Amino acid sequence: MSLLFADPFDALFQFQQTLDQLRASRWLEAGPSGGGAYPPLNVFRKGHDVIIVTEVPGVRKADISIEAKGDTLRIAGTKTTGPEEAAPQGSSIHRRERRSGHFDRAVTLPIEIDAEKIRAECRDGILAIHLPRAEHDKPRAIPIA
Repeated sequence: MSLLFADPFDALFQFQQTLDQLRASRWLEAGPSGGGAYPPLNVFRKGHDVIIVTEVPGVRKADISIEAKGDTLRIAGTKTTGPEEAAPQGSSIHRRERRSGHFDRAVTLPIEIDAEKIRAECRDGILAIHLPRAEHDKPRAIPIA
């Protein structure tokens, strides 16, 4: 009985082609949803409207800015860690997982929103934003004569 082995160079060539296709694809690029992973958010559709729920623990309401235009929502702000968390003088940091600084996230939505009717509520580090769909963007039923 004879065993037949595939050409190992052919397997490497196919692997290289697959890697090249992956790098050439837009899969690794930032999508239309924005350019950052903070704050993490979930986007839901409820009827004609969109609801965004995002985590902003440790961020004061006064430090959050929400802007809307057309089909895009922008959430920006500043997260600070208090002076009580500063390392004592003369010490070095062993581990730092709690980050602070400015964040800016834009989300492109599948609908145009009515910026005048947006509602936002922040409680216990959870920011909920209700985005009503613009009237002129809602689908219309066309009667057939």
